[in-house]
Amino acid sequence: MEIDEKELKKEYAGFKRKVTEIAGEIHDIVEDSIWTDYVKLADLSKKIEEAMIPVNEMKQKYDFLK
Repeated sequence: MEIDEKELKKEYAGFKRKVTEIAGEIHDIVEDSIWTDYVKLADLSKKIEEAMIPVNEMKQKYDFLK
């Protein structure tokens, strides 16, 4: 079975983008609304933890993603 590196890199980029978007939400809260939205940080942190699972799995499985 041949691995389509281009497709895997595209999928990997999508997973990384999701993590970055969540991190952006955290950044916005810290920069703009920490005093009112700090309660959202724990949930967003959990979402990052979950979103990192496929990123780390793919990095571990495919050397060309490292």
